[in-house]
Amino acid sequence: MDQNQTSAQSAPSVQKALEKHGVDCAVIELPGSVRTASDAAAEIGCDIGQIVKSLIYKTQSTGQPVLVLVSGLNRLNERSVEHQLGGEVTKANADFARDFTGFAIGGIPPVGHKKSIKLIFIDKALMEFDNVWAAAGTPNTVFNIKSTDLVAMTNGTVISIK
Repeated sequence: MDQNQTSAQSAPSVQKALEKHGVDCAVIELPGSVRTASDAAAEIGCDIGQIVKSLIYKTQSTGQPVLVLVSGLNRLNERSVEHQLGGEVTKANADFARDFTGFAIGGIPPVGHKKSIKLIFIDKALMEFDNVWAAAGTPNTVFNIKSTDLVAMTNGTVISIK
């Protein structure tokens, strides 16, 4: 995926990533924007807790990207991630996020990134749902996935983020 990927290419690239991981789910396009968790829940007709927010941070010491998948109900306590890593993190800016993922903030999916992200944490609150909804590369595309498949597909570590 190149840096100049258009939004028309974003959703199909996420679908390919899902297929590569052997996950049986389809990217769907919604009529309205789903940039926020509440917008997404309203548009989809699901519980806000089922919405996966993909947040990009970076480690203070090495500048490595950190992907945190957070339930739409929750706000990330950065200390929970720092405790797992044993070091400080800062929220990444839009350029850093796009450089590593290939996607703009508001549509970052949990998979299909331009560069490998090895530090991935998943909010344990997402595990309370059989299925969750994640962004699929644009502000109006999503996919529905079993929460257990999300963990397996990303190889993320489930943690309490509160």
